[in-house]
Amino acid sequence: MTLATARKRSVKPSPRAGGPGRPVDHGAWFLVLPALIPILVLSVGPLLYGIALAFTDAQSGRTEPTQWIGTLNFQDLLHDTLFWESFRIGLVWAVGVTVPQFVLALGLALLLNEELRLRWLARALAIIPWAMPEVVVGIMWRLVYNPDAGILNETIRDLGLGDGRDWLSGLATALPAVIVVGIWAGMPQTTVALLAGLQNTPRELHEAAAMDGAGAWRRFRTVTWPALKPVALAITALNFIWNFNSFALVYVLTSGGPGGRTRLPMLFAYEEAFRYGQFGYAAAMGCVMVAVISVILAVHLVGRLRGGEDA
Repeated sequence: MTLATARKRSVKPSPRAGGPGRPVDHGAWFLVLPALIPILVLSVGPLLYGIALAFTDAQSGRTEPTQWIGTLNFQDLLHDTLFWESFRIGLVWAVGVTVPQFVLALGLALLLNEELRLRWLARALAIIPWAMPEVVVGIMWRLVYNPDAGILNETIRDLGLGDGRDWLSGLATALPAVIVVGIWAGMPQTTVALLAGLQNTPRELHEAAAMDGAGAWRRFRTVTWPALKPVALAITALNFIWNFNSFALVYVLTSGGPGGRTRLPMLFAYEEAFRYGQFGYAAAMGCVMVAVISVILAVHLVGRLRGGEDA
């Protein structure tokens, strides 16, 4: 028996090195609990309660006890044309905000990634809308859209393009006007995410491509975009979910009007619950929205996993 063989036989695997004999470190759970408890109490708990509430006839102001009614709320929801119209508006809003938001944020991120004078100031100014609460953003843009003294109509009058219009009260202009606000308010976080992805791209790759004679568009297509694609897919999926679930911004701007033209699904559920007192029915709407968002997330994650396998 050689010395090396003897050493291998004399070394016993340590339980801490892993394997079946490794002891469970129960102390690690105490480190996780401070973050886990708020999630369970503030997210998982209300979600489960809302799902259970969707199968009841819970209403405000009633003296009778709440009854279990099974899937009756969901059956009524299938025939509720107003809800499905709000669902369509929500999809139009989410796509109409997410796509231009990404395109504009990508252009801004590419600009801020260049060696510009006072680049630090431009980056600071670009994230100002992100620091503003949605309620403040809504109030500010209501002043911009004001039909009498708003800066938009004043500019139109000064340029001789007309007398302006009531942007938030017009049936044809309310949703586009709100979409513009959503794009402006959501650009900063998209820009920051894309800018971080751009800064992680090695400059040596761009220099090598430039030495090979590649132009700006070819360098973007062959070097920048492949490195930026994972970040772009992730932030786009998150933006779509955030926009679809929007509430405060649209509520402050239009409260769902005029004539329901900007009534997003979240606004519709809010009105059913707190204006008409139909808590069970509103909870069923929430369950449908959670299901839709879960499907979108599942499709996104499957696409990401397949993309990783292909790579």
